[in-house]
Amino acid sequence: MPDVDAPPVTVLRDLMTTRLAKTTPDATVTAAAAVMVAARAGSAVVMQGRFLAGILTERDVLRAAASGEDLASAPVSAWMTPDPQAASPETPVADAAQLMLLNGFRHLPVVDGRVVCGVVSLRDLFAARIRRPLAG
Repeated sequence: MPDVDAPPVTVLRDLMTTRLAKTTPDATVTAAAAVMVAARAGSAVVMQGRFLAGILTERDVLRAAASGEDLASAPVSAWMTPDPQAASPETPVADAAQLMLLNGFRHLPVVDGRVVCGVVSLRDLFAARIRRPLAG
């Protein structure tokens, strides 16, 4: 049963995951996948120093595995989405959902200025909707 006293989730800050799986462009896909598994995350933000260089998702790892390439030597940079679209912590949940659905994203980095502060997934968006049913 939904918690009727809980404040409505309206912006990404309210539901984004802040415990990030992080990797670098030159890490191997195997190492990045291990980081994702350890963090129980469906994606890893790819950092170049302090800046977001890309995102590596479960789907990217699966594509890499299907390619037959040796993932213990394949760099993340070969399989990541470079310079991914991102949203701010104040982005309305509905806007993020529309962006993700229109572009086929399952994971969206959340950045405050140029600092990565979280990731939101379709699962997060669905969970927010379930906790706060449609009015009517």
